[in-house]
Amino acid sequence: MAMPTWLLIHGLGATGAVWHGVATILRAHGHTVYCPDLAGHGEGIRLASYSVPALAQHVAEAVPSNESLHVLGHSLGGYVALELASGRYGLTVATATVIGTKLHFTADERQTMTEWARRPVRSFASRTEALARYRRVAGLERATVDDDPHLQRGVRDTDGAWTLAADPMSYLLEAPPFSALLAAALCRVQAACGTNDAMVTLAALQALVPDASAFSGLGHNAHVESPERVAAFAITALSAG
Repeated sequence: MAMPTWLLIHGLGATGAVWHGVATILRAHGHTVYCPDLAGHGEGIRLASYSVPALAQHVAEAVPSNESLHVLGHSLGGYVALELASGRYGLTVATATVIGTKLHFTADERQTMTEWARRPVRSFASRTEALARYRRVAGLERATVDDDPHLQRGVRDTDGAWTLAADPMSYLLEAPPFSALLAAALCRVQAACGTNDAMVTLAALQALVPDASAFSGLGHNAHVESPERVAAFAITALSAG
């Protein structure tokens, strides 16, 4: 019997390295794991404009198309996971699991993201300073993440000036309604969030995914705060899908 293959998709402003803990656990079980950087993030290519379909297309091109995939997406990655589950990208998605995915964006929130995208690229004198900024942008508090494996590819050195690796224009990303993506998914969808997640509540998730679950005591980056709990939750999709 073939072991499961996972595609882990990170959120806005992060890189695939934030899945280090979860990926390590899944691989220890003999599972195959892919953690690509989204376009506009880390080592991902930069695009003229960003949308969920465009991100999904580039992810699909980075993984084998002949494998059945269990897709796990965090935050923005949840939108991409559901888009891939539509069957429009030549991938077979067996299960789709989303955690910490914000369901609605207000006009003020969109305006703030537009302002972030339009700001001049900020440079830092050292990698340490750049990483401190990256932690803030990706929501990776030092108390939770103090090791480089989770921070890889988040910053880059350009002729001695350190900057964040993410393309600021990715904050102008266009996202379809979560409910529409959910309706188009061709597989069972699991959903969860931390009880301390400021981006989404369990009640809001359960309005769309009735059996959605909560990680008690965890925040928005539950997969980084407790990779063991998130990996265990995701694995339940294997039998439920």
